[in-house]
Amino acid sequence: MAEAVGSERTIVLYPSPGMGHLVSMVELAKVFLSRGFSVRVVIVDPPYNTGSTAAFVSRVSAAHPSISFHRLPQVSLSHVHTTNQEALAMELVRLSNPDLLRHLQSTSPLALVLDVFCLFTLDVARELRLPAYLFYTSGASCLAAFLHFPSLHDTTTRSFKDMGDSPIDFPGIPKIPANHVPLPVLDRGEVAYHGFLHISRCLTQPEGTIINTFEELEPEAVEAIRGGLCVPQGTRTPPIYCIGPLITSEDRESMDGRRAECLEWLDSQPRASVVFLCFGSLGRFSAHQLKEIATGLEKSGQRFLWVVRSPPSDDPSTRFEKPPEPDLDSLLPEGFLERTGERGMVVKSWAPQASVLAHESVGGFVTHLGWNSVLEAIWAGVPMVGWPLYAEQRMNKVFVVDGLDLAGVMEGYDKDLVVAAEVEARIRWLMESEGGQALRARTSAAKATAGAALSAGGSSRNALDALVESLT
Repeated sequence: MAEAVGSERTIVLYPSPGMGHLVSMVELAKVFLSRGFSVRVVIVDPPYNTGSTAAFVSRVSAAHPSISFHRLPQVSLSHVHTTNQEALAMELVRLSNPDLLRHLQSTSPLALVLDVFCLFTLDVARELRLPAYLFYTSGASCLAAFLHFPSLHDTTTRSFKDMGDSPIDFPGIPKIPANHVPLPVLDRGEVAYHGFLHISRCLTQPEGTIINTFEELEPEAVEAIRGGLCVPQGTRTPPIYCIGPLITSEDRESMDGRRAECLEWLDSQPRASVVFLCFGSLGRFSAHQLKEIATGLEKSGQRFLWVVRSPPSDDPSTRFEKPPEPDLDSLLPEGFLERTGERGMVVKSWAPQASVLAHESVGGFVTHLGWNSVLEAIWAGVPMVGWPLYAEQRMNKVFVVDGLDLAGVMEGYDKDLVVAAEVEARIRWLMESEGGQALRARTSAAKATAGAALSAGGSSRNALDALVESLT
């Protein structure tokens, strides 16, 4: 492991709040360590729930002492009145700029790497004449869409929410139904919309953009970005470095330091026989929807591992609080756990997802299509069924299902309720049908391509070499 070698070789990484962003940023930190840089991760703690980061940071610090962590003082958001978590994240980063400035002045790093929500910090980098790079934790297709977002804004006065499912043209990616853009962008009258618009206009300002993808996965999007097709003519597009997939290796133990019980259970299951259902650090379903999932799972007859979280509260004041542990007896159909106990396991709130997907017993994945989850499934060669819930996941459905043909889709995801019959049918399709087998073959091919991209002479390895040259 590389040792810290002074501020002239130190790179500061600044992730936005949220486990998905922190996990990817830590993987990037390990990449920089492997190239001889010293790394510090600056964390801003939100006064609302984004998933527990303390245990994760503790595990990383123990396993990789060369990665240092610095927590900025917590700021108050009591004056911010919004139900939108992305808007809260933007304001949190903006209010933390003075503390970040003081920290950077005291350390004088070589460069600053920012998460997309942290582009509100570009003024700090400019004040310090510090090279700033963007680390885009989603894919190149999503980046292409947001690079083009200001151009769409300037050509219409309508909100996306008023366009229904009308297809929107973006360079280099499939047409996106207007109602599939992220929730904060649907209404141009909302403060979050203008926050995203500001971020999108800032996407052309960093020294370069690091993307957690590999070129062979999204070639059209990469070509469109590099060719300047996503921005107005004459606008600079920063160089892009596709260095992924970056897959976490920090989840192999349970929260109390022992191997997770679900991994022990998987050891006793036949190869590729288990369908894994997990929906990200913030994915939650209503009590009614949980019962429909349970009924569909039971009727499917398939072996399953299912991560269940408590339903969202009806009290809006608790929306950003950490949810309580789920009461499985009250949430699931009566007798469900007993009837399915020999072929299924229900886990409360958390499972080591990357390790589960890498287990040979897992043969299918029902996922919210968060980008980390998509890459982890591809890396493990596990076929997916997409059930997008929040953030950019509906756009990812268009990219991964419609564009790449690397996942099936849970029909009804865009309605109030996915019924048990659909859950049953889609899981049977994934695990038993010829269509599921064909998807498994495509996913296996993508896995091989991902491995080649990271190997010597591969596209991601070459991109990393170019990034290191840019930094030095």
